[in-house]
Amino acid sequence: MPELPEVETVRRGLALRLEGRRVQRLRLNRPDLRIPMPADLPARVEGRRVDRLGRRAKYILLHLEDGGVVIAHLGMSGRLVLSDSGNAAPSDPHDHVVFTLEDGTELRFNDARRFGVLDYADGKDLERHKFFMHLGPEPLGNEFNGPALAAKLEGKATPLKAALLDQRVVAGLGNIYVSESLFYAGLSPRRLAGTVAGPRAERLVQAIRDVLERAIAAGGSSLRDYVQASGELGYFQHQWAVYGKEGERCPGCDCRHGIKRIVQSGRSTFYCGKRQR
Repeated sequence: MPELPEVETVRRGLALRLEGRRVQRLRLNRPDLRIPMPADLPARVEGRRVDRLGRRAKYILLHLEDGGVVIAHLGMSGRLVLSDSGNAAPSDPHDHVVFTLEDGTELRFNDARRFGVLDYADGKDLERHKFFMHLGPEPLGNEFNGPALAAKLEGKATPLKAALLDQRVVAGLGNIYVSESLFYAGLSPRRLAGTVAGPRAERLVQAIRDVLERAIAAGGSSLRDYVQASGELGYFQHQWAVYGKEGERCPGCDCRHGIKRIVQSGRSTFYCGKRQR
């Protein structure tokens, strides 16, 4: 599933082409994806200008001129890809939703497995929407800092890796970037989450920010179905320090055992047993 850097990369690519444009037509080629789409969505969207594109956690938000917000989640295999009017790609049976802009450009929500989501909310009620009401702070936002993270982790007896994947603690993090952030923070994924406070929490917050910003600059990590809005692949996977590198030499460390892999909550975790404590 795309994580925050992949979703932010798609958002930025779409913003360049969608902001300030009107949606001339919205075609729903099926009534549902992972959940039913609002039947009146075309009536709520057609004729409205897209004022701006936002993001909350792993959701892309199309803010319309009348205050309405289209909420999109890519799920496991979803893609939001632009198709120019003069060079339109052939239609695909998995193009379940098609936005047509005033200049003929198409934005297609293609989702072979149909684990994605498309919903609608009033902007005034957005933070109370069922998708967002329990989310933690954005890891790149000002409210995410050492004391705030320590407060979220206080008293937790779960492993640190599992706690960081809890979207109530911090929004948008997934398996890849938690593993990478813990490596750069020098913290073991097995450490009890409640022991992370003070300098440890500050170090972890900075590592999370640095890893996410580098991943966004690289266009995200291309795994399986993920592509940018332009159809291009990201390449941050070439900068991974530990993820997917079981048995390889630890970068910047003189340990002889290399990167270890363990399974936590059914997910692979990669780390250095010497560097990360």
